[in-house]
Amino acid sequence: MVEVEKELGDGETISSDTQEGDTVSQENVENAEKYKAEANDLFKKQNYNAAIDLYTKAIVLNDKVAIYYANRSFAYLKTECFGYAFSDASKAIELDKTYIKGYYRRAAANMSQGKFKEALKDYEYVTRVRPTDKDARMKYNECNKIVKKIAFEKAISVTAVTKTIADSINLDAMTIENEYKGPELEDGKVTLEFMTELMELFKNQGKLHRKYAYKILLDVKTYFMEQSSLVDIKIGDEDKFTVCGDIHGQFYDLMNIFDLNGLPSTTNPYLFNGDFVDRGSFSVECIFTLFGFKLLYPNHFYMSRGNHESITMNQIYGFYGEVKAKYTAQMADLFTEVYNWLPLAHCLNDRVLVMHGGLFSQDNVTLETIRTIDRNRQPPEDGPMCELLWSDPQPQNGRAPSKRGTGCQFGPDVTKAFLELNKLDYIIRSHEVKNDGYEVAHDGKCITVFSAPNYCDTMGNKGAYITLIGKDMKPKFTTYEAVPHPKIQPMAYAYNLVNLMS
Repeated sequence: MVEVEKELGDGETISSDTQEGDTVSQENVENAEKYKAEANDLFKKQNYNAAIDLYTKAIVLNDKVAIYYANRSFAYLKTECFGYAFSDASKAIELDKTYIKGYYRRAAANMSQGKFKEALKDYEYVTRVRPTDKDARMKYNECNKIVKKIAFEKAISVTAVTKTIADSINLDAMTIENEYKGPELEDGKVTLEFMTELMELFKNQGKLHRKYAYKILLDVKTYFMEQSSLVDIKIGDEDKFTVCGDIHGQFYDLMNIFDLNGLPSTTNPYLFNGDFVDRGSFSVECIFTLFGFKLLYPNHFYMSRGNHESITMNQIYGFYGEVKAKYTAQMADLFTEVYNWLPLAHCLNDRVLVMHGGLFSQDNVTLETIRTIDRNRQPPEDGPMCELLWSDPQPQNGRAPSKRGTGCQFGPDVTKAFLELNKLDYIIRSHEVKNDGYEVAHDGKCITVFSAPNYCDTMGNKGAYITLIGKDMKPKFTTYEAVPHPKIQPMAYAYNLVNLMS
């Protein structure tokens, strides 16, 4: 019998027996336990990838211990590999159907992907076998509320009704109070002076007046509605162009990018490649800054949709709660309408394709396929739109199921074939934390850029952005560390959903 520690942070122990007929040597048993103990220490130090490697070594030596899979599942959750987290939790349950932490982990993996009904089944099981467990009951009740809320909203929705949140906004009924001292639109338009004052207001933790906030959202929605799902961008031979990756509500790091690389302008164009919000607790400040620059420089400032520009992600990871706390639930719903119209990809000088996630589970996807995607909706669970937002590269050839549970993983051969088919040089994508803020993969043909340093105040990674010159389109990488911000923790507005995924 192998006695192992219970889940990370718990003081009690459980027993996990190898199955009859297995021939795990005592040496392997002992070494696996050592790997697990070392992995636990790394986990507590928030070095999740190293912890995953050691849990994997423990599993290789002894693959019949449920806790190894459950602990690795927890580490995968921390690195947003929700598909792998689900698989490991399911394996832990397969090995020990009485192992409660396995059900917790599987529920958390489903919650992380917005699969609330599936999560509820596991929480329900835990409450049934542990009827006096207050934590289990709380998680079941909160998840059940979400499931009922979704069912209610679905029941009352009438597809024939075409009136939108934007249609219901009455700007004329909103008055500017005398005590408001923030920036004001000039004849209803964003100016450079407005943007300069807005950024200073946000740096000092002020709030834009709701009338101007709504006006920006309505105007930027109107603009995006006129765009194609694939936007073509022309860069002059001697002109510089900057591509930024995920910002994730880290407003003060966004300001640092502008300090390092200059404010957006007609001579300093930018493309922000999705995931502007969620996780970081200054997402409202980030998105109004970006939307403001989009309205100020519509032909020199671009924004791609990320997987976090969706209602499920926003409800789980904090943005929806942040908007409700700083403004209203109505505005949170209006953001959803705006996000539905964000372009899905941008093509630079007919040579470089930029999307948030990655490439496709099927061959023969062309730029025209992307251009004609009907994007005015929540991301589907499969197909080109889903994969543009969710997919990730892998080092080996071919394709594999996504580590996230959504999208796919694609290899160097897939990238090469896509580029040849569409006569492109390389792709730029974001979506993944990288220690240096960027990564060049697939023989230089697949570049990842991630612009949120010390992601969630825990990862310790650098941020990066890419600059290109039109005549050669060669990427130049600038990296930077995180800058200080007010003492508001990440996901401060995620409320009880954070507890459900712990």
